[in-house]
Amino acid sequence: DREEAGSPNVVGAVAMAAAAQLLMRRGMAEIAAQEMALTAYALEQLQQVPDLILYGDTAPANVADRVGVIPFNLKGIHHALVAAILGYEGGIGVRNGCFCAHPYVVHLLKLNPTEQQGWQQEILAGDKSRMPGMVRVSLGCLNTRADIDHLVAMLRRITCGEILGDYRVDRATGDYYPVNHDDGLHNYFAL
Repeated sequence: DREEAGSPNVVGAVAMAAAAQLLMRRGMAEIAAQEMALTAYALEQLQQVPDLILYGDTAPANVADRVGVIPFNLKGIHHALVAAILGYEGGIGVRNGCFCAHPYVVHLLKLNPTEQQGWQQEILAGDKSRMPGMVRVSLGCLNTRADIDHLVAMLRRITCGEILGDYRVDRATGDYYPVNHDDGLHNYFAL
């Protein structure tokens, strides 16, 4: 429309059309079956990782009643640090935190009211470094068993302390970053 502000998202529209064509070509039933098989495989493999805590229904036989989203934590390692290591060292994209569901995550983590008040006060003071949460992996139609095997191998490395870098936490955001890491983005965005 002439009166719409900004430029139309042409690239987004083309990408959306390509995604819709892929979904129609493969069929939602096939995609759902693949997601269920991958979720069952992931649950089986993740249960073999030492010190890994899975949340929600962890029975591979029940994958028909869930989606391919698996929340977890590693005992004794902050969720944001796990997510950072998976991303920086493993090239694995995960989410971490409370996923816009703070009350539910607090319930799953079994935090008592005193613990909740403690970290809430820290957050209000500008320190999110101890904010509770989980790591979440989401499986989709482009994932493979090899992706899950890579995730499991990385989690095993983390539990054994076999990480490549030193990480620091940004207390204002609660995110972890590798010390002296250069992602090279300046090479792509320099004028």
